[in-house]
Amino acid sequence: MANECVKGFKDYTGEEARIREEIRKILVKNFELFGFEPAEAPIIENEEFVRGDNSNDEAVSDIFRLKDKGERNLALRYELTFQLKRLMQNKKLPYKRYQIGPVFRDEPTTGNRFRQFTQCDIDIIGSSIKDDAEILAITSKILEELGIKAVINVNSRRLMNEILESEGIKEKDRIEVIKEVDKLDKLSEKEVKDNLKKYKAEKLIDIFKKSEKYFEKYASYSDVQQLKEACSNYGIKTNFLPTLARGLSYYNANVFEVKTLEMKESVCGGGSYMFNGAQSTGISFGLERLSQLAKLKNKNSQTLIISLGQDKESIKLAEELRENNLSCVVMYNKVSKALEYANAYLIDKVIFIGEDEIKKKKLKLRDMKTGKEEMLSQTELIKKLSK
Repeated sequence: MANECVKGFKDYTGEEARIREEIRKILVKNFELFGFEPAEAPIIENEEFVRGDNSNDEAVSDIFRLKDKGERNLALRYELTFQLKRLMQNKKLPYKRYQIGPVFRDEPTTGNRFRQFTQCDIDIIGSSIKDDAEILAITSKILEELGIKAVINVNSRRLMNEILESEGIKEKDRIEVIKEVDKLDKLSEKEVKDNLKKYKAEKLIDIFKKSEKYFEKYASYSDVQQLKEACSNYGIKTNFLPTLARGLSYYNANVFEVKTLEMKESVCGGGSYMFNGAQSTGISFGLERLSQLAKLKNKNSQTLIISLGQDKESIKLAEELRENNLSCVVMYNKVSKALEYANAYLIDKVIFIGEDEIKKKKLKLRDMKTGKEEMLSQTELIKKLSK
């Protein structure tokens, strides 16, 4: 039907929208506690800028392309990170920014994969391995606050490249080989091995199955070792996963990905990269996936005030509640309709203001869950609602 969402796109209302907003607040609070500043950038960019140097990446090949009236080749952004190439200009390093906004990919949809989704990114331009650890510390704090139990997997792209080089994999094939290895969490081992045969790289699977001790012989394992040591300062545990590559080819050192038992797809991921000659690091959270996994209690503490011919007093009370940071809605007359509204929007506290309440200088408060009613002074009412 004409008024339905396009496939892969979604509306969010009610409790679902409220949870998303609560998660945003938790993310922003933690980002700012670590000194990140907000940034915004356009959804539409020049197609050439969107493609960048990574046009062979799967995510880049799935961009939505469009033209304006001037016949310019434009595209919707597929992620937020590449925009940092512009945002970082003339910034004192390290530049720490967070950005939350929609991104778009013209790809097949699945249960947890949409064509428009909201990314919540933090990046440090001008970074070291200690900053990788800080990124993971923020990640750990956020997941804990959201009640999400997860494993932080880490690896180094430099280590992967060193292994590929030592095994005689041709340089021109290495990015494709890494992409295939990175599919081990999506495809069976046999399927990945078969895909690697054309590059004569199937032996890599047996190498990547070895214990972590084995990889200490490679010089680039020091990336992982230093990251683990830096993470220990925050009390964070990481899991070394030698097959982890992340899909984007611009990663050049440590990479990380967060997985849960409740979802096949990753919750968030990121890593280190070079932009405009500055070593950088960052991570991206998917708001849709966080929303599905977060263990947040219903925080809809809104109150409904029903005016029974006492509009001025009702508005005066509403303003008093709002000054005390208490959210409220005022409805006028027709008690039955007002109570239907309260039930529909899960409002569990209702205040009645009529002539009787004004005379007694007491307000009637009804708990919609229990049906219990009590008469309270305004001071008592505010104290009770503030709990």
